[in-house]
Amino acid sequence: MTEQEPKTYRRVLTIAGSDSGGGAGIQADLKTFSAIGCYGMSVITALTAQNTIGVTSIHAVPGVFVQQQMEAVFSDIGTDAVKIGMLFSVELIEAVATQLKKHGIGNIVLDPVMVAQSGDKLLHDDAVEAIKTHLIPMADVVTPNLPEAAVLLNRKIRNAEDLIAAARDLAQFGGKSILIKGGHLENHQSTDWLYLVGEDRLVVFEGDFIQTRNNHGTGCTLSSAIAAHLADGLTIEAAVRAAKAYIGEAIRAGAGYKLGAGHGPVHHFFNSWR
Repeated sequence: MTEQEPKTYRRVLTIAGSDSGGGAGIQADLKTFSAIGCYGMSVITALTAQNTIGVTSIHAVPGVFVQQQMEAVFSDIGTDAVKIGMLFSVELIEAVATQLKKHGIGNIVLDPVMVAQSGDKLLHDDAVEAIKTHLIPMADVVTPNLPEAAVLLNRKIRNAEDLIAAARDLAQFGGKSILIKGGHLENHQSTDWLYLVGEDRLVVFEGDFIQTRNNHGTGCTLSSAIAAHLADGLTIEAAVRAAKAYIGEAIRAGAGYKLGAGHGPVHHFFNSWR
């Protein structure tokens, strides 16, 4: 009788900040990885004191310790995909980029987190250029929302036409694809645009707009879902499509709950919780 080969996990690493309220950041990322059937790991870049109302304090993790966390994961466990979220400073951005290059990591999803749902800033002003220089060029998918795309391009984005042009223009910084989320448009539509750089092709993902206050961590959840599906071997377009379906159902399922006095979370485990 031959010994059966051990099973392997689909491994996904989140490099992001901690949300003490559990709705966004690494907490949302790990929940998403688990819900989609992946083994989640985390590198914490910053600690935040926050809840559904807002962020009251941020404590950045030293860049050298961020690199040590990444080295610990990559040297032993490895990963099939990486989601990058809140990095806060130039030091952290450079530390993360150095380790990703050193270990030749692929399937990178970059969510350029700049402002929390509450409006609190999560990124130093001088870090914007560092994101464009160090991280966007190595990303497989970059997932800015409308305000983040406007900051990266230093111009206003008013409508869908501006947003589509922004997706193409963001490609000048590198990366394989740009996914701009349309949830901040004035008509409250839930349409996202994916620009596949190598094919010079635009894919439109439409979705139902769900009226709810429980939308904290939607960006974190979407980008994490994309990373999880890339780890499963899906193409970029297929991974985005599957992630879009997941976040839609998570928002819909979470709309019926009440948690805290502000913006509550989505329901990451809508498929398994009763």
